[in-house]
Amino acid sequence: MMDDQDEGARIGVWVALGVVALLLFGLVFGLAWRSVKAPAPAAKAAVAAPAAAADVVLDVPLSGEIIGKVYFEVGKATLPAEVAKPLGDALAAVTADRDKKLMLSGFHDPSGDPATNAELAKNRAKAVREALIARGVAANRIVLRKPEQTAAEGPAEEARRVEIRLVQLP
Repeated sequence: MMDDQDEGARIGVWVALGVVALLLFGLVFGLAWRSVKAPAPAAKAAVAAPAAAADVVLDVPLSGEIIGKVYFEVGKATLPAEVAKPLGDALAAVTADRDKKLMLSGFHDPSGDPATNAELAKNRAKAVREALIARGVAANRIVLRKPEQTAAEGPAEEARRVEIRLVQLP
C-alpha cells in the first residue's frame, strides 16, 4: 500500500515540475520574442521623439558666436531667397565644431500683439531650422531660443530676423 502512494506522489511531483517548467519556458520564450519584436516600435518612437523635442524653446540668455542672420518679410515666416549664405555658414560652423550646437533666436518688434509677434518669430526660427535640417544638420544639434522683442527705435529689418548662433550647450 505504501508503494502505491509513493508512486502517486512521485507522479504528482513530476507533473508539478513539468507544469512549472512549461511556465518558465513560456515566460522565457515570450520575453525573447518580445525583445526581438521591440526594435520596430522603438525605432518609430525614436523618430517621433526628435520632432516633439525639436519644438522645445529654451529661455536662456543670448550667447555664442553669431554665424548668420536671416531677414524675413513683414508678417511672413517663409524663407527669403537670399538664405543660402547664412545657412551655408551655419552648416560649415556646426560641421567644424562637433561639440557645439546651433541656437536659433527669432526677433520681433514691439508693435501689434506681442503674443502674435512672438509666435511669428518662433515660426521664422522653425523655418530656418527646417532649412538647416534639409541641408544635413542633425536635428539634435539645433535648438530654438525663446523669441525676443527688439527696441522700437532700431532698424525695422532687425525686428524680422532670426539669428543663428554657435553655442556650447549640454
